[in-house]
Amino acid sequence: VLLNWTVMILYNYFSAMFVGPGYVPLGWTPEKSQDCMYLQYCKVCQSYKAPRSHHCRKCNRCVMKMDHHCPWINNCCGYQNHASFTLFLLLAPLGCIHASFIFVMTMYTQLYNRISFGWSSVKIDMSAAKRDPRPIIPFGLSAFAASLFALGLALGTTIAVGMLFIIQMKVILTNKTSIESWIEEKAKDRIQYYQTGETFIFPYDMGSKWKNFRQVFTWSGIPEGDGLDWPVRDGCHQYSLTIEQLKQKADKRVRSVRYRAVEDYSGVCCPMTKGVKTFFTTPCTEEPRIALSKGDLILATRGLKHWMYGEKILDSAADGGVRERGWFPRNCVEKYQYDSETDQPVDGEKKTR
Repeated sequence: VLLNWTVMILYNYFSAMFVGPGYVPLGWTPEKSQDCMYLQYCKVCQSYKAPRSHHCRKCNRCVMKMDHHCPWINNCCGYQNHASFTLFLLLAPLGCIHASFIFVMTMYTQLYNRISFGWSSVKIDMSAAKRDPRPIIPFGLSAFAASLFALGLALGTTIAVGMLFIIQMKVILTNKTSIESWIEEKAKDRIQYYQTGETFIFPYDMGSKWKNFRQVFTWSGIPEGDGLDWPVRDGCHQYSLTIEQLKQKADKRVRSVRYRAVEDYSGVCCPMTKGVKTFFTTPCTEEPRIALSKGDLILATRGLKHWMYGEKILDSAADGGVRERGWFPRNCVEKYQYDSETDQPVDGEKKTR
């Protein structure tokens, strides 16, 4: 049975790794040209982003129904490999639970006749078993230590990977991805902030957990659809989600704040020259850092107490041009005061951090 767990775990692991999530074809455009107004355009892939697709910086491609980029499979989890990845997250904890049971019973049976209790002490004789017949495999101190270490690994894997499985099942049963759940949260915040009175309804939730489940798990192992067109619930537009993404993108541009670098920053993850608090509060994320030179302009979109995230406006880029995105220390920049009409700095106005 243990070997069976191992085979199934490795099969789904390598399937998720090598099958891949599926990528939007390069140069893809919707069948109806008027639908382009509802979609975002990817400058890297030179194509429109299909509904539910997102560009992955690690894979450097637009991924169909992207959930996240997983470093453990060195690939994205998306349309084609979502089922294999989720099965791996299920089978790994089950196999580790079985292995934990074996380790516990092995240590119990081997230690049962080796432990002697005194009035004030407990002694364990690891030299040999005090019973006949003796075990086929000797169980000494090294075997006990190895079994205890393996038990800790098995239990740790069960808890960590099991929690990831629960998270994945929650999004699958609502027919969402982790990214789409975040988009839905931002939609609620946007509506509440502007008091628009809108009601955002996630369009891909079929209203039945079984129907949502069947869109990922099928008997053939091939997910439903082609990864580009998706069925939507009644009353929703085919591009409801992409329209909301465009609204959020426009809102991010409006609410972004322009900063100017006053210190150089090399782009290292944990800078030692920018202060102790900056060093120890570096963002725990895979998002990149951007190197700054004194005088660079940055559009900050979000931030923490000692760090900020934004887009660096390159000198050679015009409005709407290519920008480098990433985190940078807050104490390396200051607010850039400028006239919105002429886009020129305001003379004599004191700049604030």
